Amino acid sequence: MAEQKEYWRWTESRWTNPDLDWKKAKIITAGVDVGSVSSQAVIMCDGQLYAYANMRTGSNSPDSAWNAFNWAVEGTGLAVDDIHYTVGTGYGRVNVPMANKAVTEIACHARGANFMYGPTVRTVLDMGGQDCKAITIDDKGKVQSFLMNDKCAAGTGRGMEVFANLLSVSINEVGDMSLKVDEEPPPVSSTCVVFAKAEATGLLRAGWTTERVLAAYCLAMAQRVVSLLERNGVTPDFAITGGIAKNAGVVTRLEKLLNMKALAPKIDTQLAGAVGAALFAKALVEKGKKK
Repeated sequence: MAEQKEYWRWTESRWTNPDLDWKKAKIITAGVDVGSVSSQAVIMCDGQLYAYANMRTGSNSPDSAWNAFNWAVEGTGLAVDDIHYTVGTGYGRVNVPMANKAVTEIACHARGANFMYGPTVRTVLDMGGQDCKAITIDDKGKVQSFLMNDKCAAGTGRGMEVFANLLSVSINEVGDMSLKVDEEPPPVSSTCVVFAKAEATGLLRAGWTTERVLAAYCLAMAQRVVSLLERNGVTPDFAITGGIAKNAGVVTRLEKLLNMKALAPKIDTQLAGAVGAALFAKALVEKGKKK
């Protein structure tokens, strides 16, 4: 029997900054973000990004944390004992074995977005694996208010993975394919992934193209997220974190509905939580709070 292709599988990645020597750093910190779908580890040297790993979350949080951390430091000569302070965050933050402290993903994404996009960001949308968060922040990346939707996977990364598998389209191509329509179809009406799958199957049988079905789903996702954002308030500058930020089909429709452009990312958007965690770790070292 031929092996079934895993269309949902997104590209894992790691990186090391060739311009930094960790041995010359005064403060080395780590942020480990164990999410429901993906896990990231970020290493910072004196507040500068030194190395990171972004990979699929495994069957348990402790192993996922170690896998991400070990991949991030691979080939650098860095060991866990060289890290001055580590902060864990995300869905599995209380089960990050090497962490000195756990900080909520909302606080970490806010601080990470401030680092990644700059101090002008006021509204952050974190589109995660199993939830979405609308966060208002100040110029230091401190949370002012937030709203969260975790009742259904339909507006999340996991929901998009389910759709990619259903339609046999690589998760990396879903967004671009959804934009290849002559006109926007009505959105998929269901707010539940299970029913949305059934609806999409029905649309395909009715003669809809794959691109048209994807467009309907991306539009539905964008509409749900806009509702969350508007309830919390949307103030420019606006930035998106999480894996769905890489989906042009959702982002383009979201920008149109908001009549506002999202800031262009310069760093992998899935790293925001881990970046924020590493920055919190640095602040804790500087304050001498190592417990």
